[in-house]
This record gives sequence, structure tokens and C-alpha cells, in this order.
Amino acid sequence: MSTVAVVGGGWAGMACAVEAARAGHSVTVFEAARQWGGRARALSATLPDGSPLLLDNGQHILIGAYTETLALMARVGVDAGAALQRIPLVLRFPDGGGLSLPQLPHWLDRATRRLAPLDVLAGVLAARGWSWRDKLSLLQTSTRWQRQGFACADTATVADLCSTLTPRVQAELTEPLCLSALNTPPAEASGQVFLQVLADALFKTPGGSQLLLPRVDLGALFPDAADRWLRQHGARTETGRRVRTLARHGAGWQVDGEPFDRVVLACPPWEAARLAADEAPHWAAAAGALAHEAIATVYLHGDAVLPAPMLALRSRDDAPAQFVFDRGQLGGPRGLLACVISASGADREQLQRQVLAQARQQLGQPDLQVVLTVVERRATFACVPGLVRPLQAVAPGLLACGDYVDGAYPATLEGAVRSAIDAARALA
Repeated sequence: MSTVAVVGGGWAGMACAVEAARAGHSVTVFEAARQWGGRARALSATLPDGSPLLLDNGQHILIGAYTETLALMARVGVDAGAALQRIPLVLRFPDGGGLSLPQLPHWLDRATRRLAPLDVLAGVLAARGWSWRDKLSLLQTSTRWQRQGFACADTATVADLCSTLTPRVQAELTEPLCLSALNTPPAEASGQVFLQVLADALFKTPGGSQLLLPRVDLGALFPDAADRWLRQHGARTETGRRVRTLARHGAGWQVDGEPFDRVVLACPPWEAARLAADEAPHWAAAAGALAHEAIATVYLHGDAVLPAPMLALRSRDDAPAQFVFDRGQLGGPRGLLACVISASGADREQLQRQVLAQARQQLGQPDLQVVLTVVERRATFACVPGLVRPLQAVAPGLLACGDYVDGAYPATLEGAVRSAIDAARALA
């Protein structure tokens, strides 16, 4: 049995620690913050009437194709049926337009998945506000993607892939999907990564396109439960502990002077680059060179009850939010909304003013007030074509995991968890 230090207690770090402990390693987790979760964590806030509540540092969603994440949640005792609200993929706008996939019986969904998913076909044919030209362009383009094995040139952008789609289909489907999955504008986003996500969600996994909306805060959704599971299984976990130094020590490593056989860097890429700079300068340079995109979430409160837990918003430069979530339908207080801006570039005050005006106008709710605005400046790496991502292997006995490490997925919770599982397996 080897001793393993996991540096970082976000979703990747906690996933790696759980898998390493299951494999028989003696695990220690170091997390710099006072709570678990990294960029997907809970934070405290106050409603306009003074009532305290827990919010997330950003509104996250899962999809049915996140099979590894769902399996890991179950492993540490999280009841996904209670913690997540499962709904079909829906991109409806407040004016009633847009796409919504029907809920098919599981046996029918599984039987047709590898041919032409019936939920996608039915959703496209029933799309509100779409002309037959719109619908035909999507069916023809998606059929071509499938025939090509969901592969494209490394240099292709999402905008390149979608050039044969009508402007309405791009504005109401592929652009919102690209921003929500890759957090990178379509003109700059990797077409190959986008196709990988579509393939897994729409063609490979029964129920893969379904949206899983958290009913609990992001800490309770996985990392807090993982911490309890780890301590119950003999692991050591420490919050408020920022690792200062990492150095070789014989055949192993020292973390702040403490010896370990193996170390996994599960912290953000800039922190991993700092720690690895002396021992693996080329890897550190690759991690440090990644460009990043911001995600902002503006929480609003009023007397609003949306017609669905999640709606798409019509986005433009002065109305930047792409989605709004009714947290009152997801276990939160009535009237609490979360407006999400992917690939956000505006400053906090401007963003807050624009989103408040956008929500009031598009939702018809003039009494909305801002509760909190959260901006994660380096929420994800910029998922651009031909991106060279840092490898899992940093140096002998030193590994890295996280959504930015080399892999097929963009910067998502599933990408982080898959990377973590791979790193835990590589510890042997």
C-alpha cells in the first residue's frame, strides 16, 4: 500500500482520493480553501429580507451522459434521485419558442440510440417557431456529423461545423449548447470537442441528453459526501491547507516536507504549474500557458415563478445571460433566480445592470432585485481547436488530474471526474 497526497479538494481531487482509497492506498487530501468543491462549491448569501441562504459559486448542471460522475456520487452515498431533478433537454425561451426533447420510455430510448435518437427527431419536428427549413437544416447537418463518426478536422471551430445551419437554429440551439458545454464562443470553440459531447449525450448514452438540475448546494452534491466517505475509510483530509512546496524525496515526494510515495496535483492549473515549476518545468509551462474563460452567475429575487425550472434567454451584447434557473423549483426559496453568463467578459457592475434589465424585460418581472453576483474569472480553460493540454504524467510518481488535463471532454464536472479516475488508476 502506497501513501498518496492529493493536492486540491475540488471535484477532481475528491474523486481521485475516493478511487485511490478504494484501491487500497493511504490517502491524504490538502485543500487550500475552508470548504470542499473548488470551482463548484457552496457559499453563504442573504436575501433582500435578511434571510440567510446557501448559494453556489456558479449555477452548474449535469446531464445524463455524466455516467462516471453519477456512479461516483452513488459510491459515496449521494442519492442522485433526491439530489438532482431530471428533465428532458429543454431550450425553451420565455416567449415559448425553442426546442424541447420528449421523455421516451427507457427501453425505446435504448433501442433507438445508435440509429436516429427518436427524442431528438421528435424534438426537432416539434420545435416552436422553427420553419421547415430550420428543421431540415438541423436534421441534415446532424446526420452528416453522425455519418462522419462525430469527427472533424482539428482546426475546425463550432462555427465552421454549424455553417450549414440556419441562423435561427444556430441562435437557439448550437450557440447555447456550445457556450454551456465548452464555455467558449462558437467562433473560437473546438469543433471536435463539441462533437464528442454531442455524441455522448445524444447517441451513445440512453437518457444522455437529459438535464440533471441540482436540488442541493454543490458541496452537498458530492465533495462534502466524499469527505465523509474518505474519513470513514481512514483517509486524512485537511481544509485551509495551501501546499507551499513540492520536492523529490528519494523514489517519492515531499509535500511541505512530509514524505509520500505518490502525489496527485488536483488543484487549478496555475497552482499545479507553481508547484511543478522546479521539478517539471516543461509540464508547468504547458499548464501555465492555458487561456481561461469566465463564468458569471447573477442571483435575482422577486415574485417570479418561471414556467419551468430552466429557461433559455435571448442573448446579445447588452443582454448577456444565456440561461435562467428558477431555484424556487429546485429546493431554494420562492422567487430566487440564477442567471448564467458563459464566456463572460464584462465587469461585475456592468454585467449586473445588464442582466437585471434583461431578466426584467424577457421574464416580465419588474420587481426583481440583485441578491449576489458571482464571477469566476478563470472558471474554465478556453476550449479552442488544436489545443495542447497538459498530460496526466508530470514526473515519475507525480500525476495531475482535473478538467484541463489532456482528454476528450471540455471543462465540465464529468471531465474532471474522468480525469481523476484515470489518475487514480495510474497510481499503480
